[in-house]
Amino acid sequence: MTDLFQLFAVAAVVMGISQTITKERIFAPLRERLGGKERWCGYLVSCPYCVSHYVAFVLVPLTGTYPIRVVVGGWVGLVLSWFFSSILLTVIAAFYRVLFWFVDESQGLVRRRQRAEEEEIATQRLVRQKVEHQLPPEQHAEPPPPDSH
Repeated sequence: MTDLFQLFAVAAVVMGISQTITKERIFAPLRERLGGKERWCGYLVSCPYCVSHYVAFVLVPLTGTYPIRVVVGGWVGLVLSWFFSSILLTVIAAFYRVLFWFVDESQGLVRRRQRAEEEEIATQRLVRQKVEHQLPPEQHAEPPPPDSH
């Protein structure tokens, strides 16, 4: 069971690192220096799926996460096990990225709705202030309270 947990945990790390490199502001200078999505080198660090391969290729041997073992022995077997395990982590990370996108998109919808409500309230406040400035001074005062009997 711990092997399965490690597989999904390392895949989550692969997704997180690749997302950070390709989307976050801290790596924007690197992406721009390499030409962004317009140039071949820039595209390789702007595509989350592409970057997740590189990250998985590094993390598999560092973490010892080899869920796929091949029957070929020797160094060829080690290389194939490393390669296939890295690809598997990349695929799982891609599924995580899809889930992350849905969560992020739903949070974005909530933020946009809140921003729209705040803008509507600010607009109503401005309209109210404009109307108050256009009214004669005697109408600015609060209406008198109703007479009590």
